[in-house]
Amino acid sequence: MANIYKNAKHDFTGTGNVAVYTVPENSRAIIKSILVTDDSGSGDTIQVDLVTPTSAGSAVFNLFKAQSITANQSLQLITEPLIMMEGEILRMTATTADRLFAVVSILEINREDL
Repeated sequence: MANIYKNAKHDFTGTGNVAVYTVPENSRAIIKSILVTDDSGSGDTIQVDLVTPTSAGSAVFNLFKAQSITANQSLQLITEPLIMMEGEILRMTATTADRLFAVVSILEINREDL
């Protein structure tokens, strides 16, 4: 078993859903931090979803539906670790293009022997 520390970053240049991080099939993940920053001076809102694969497609769980990010400020979205299972997706959607970016800190636990 290997512990892999990584981060996922995204600059929201559009308003579509973005799969910021997907847990590999042979791993579990602990999300330690989701930091979102507005660099436009205007502020905006973001939606954060946990998408879980199911036999019928996928189930979407809203973690933050319309979280406000103040102009020129950063906001730490989670205060406790978030556990993600194999194949789950951390998906984010900005309301307005070119205002927000996010950095997600991840501990990925690979279950295969090295």
